Amino acid sequence: QVQLQQSGPGLVKPSQTLSLTCTVSGGSITTYNWNWIRQPPGKGLEWMGFMRASGTILYSPALKSRTSISRDTSKNQFTLELSSVTPEDTAVYYCASVVGDWGQGTQVTVSS
Repeated sequence: QVQLQQSGPGLVKPSQTLSLTCTVSGGSITTYNWNWIRQPPGKGLEWMGFMRASGTILYSPALKSRTSISRDTSKNQFTLELSSVTPEDTAVYYCASVVGDWGQGTQVTVSS
């Protein structure tokens, strides 16, 4: 049974880099495909990026210039980095597989 555990700071200052990690148990990140998704307050879900089991990555065109997804196969983890954040990046951030396994979500607030 696949489980996803998210970790990372919930408060980030403007212009800094948001960084979140998703740790996968019960399955290998080299077997499944994975997403980062966020939901700003009062808005719908926004897809940010997709990482194949092979390690290739596809980013949302709206966020591509500021988004970086990476992985550590030895730790069965993958990481989201969003640079140059503004208050508009305040949202609940999720990691998820393409077959419906979700992390618990991380509320990230961008504020000074």
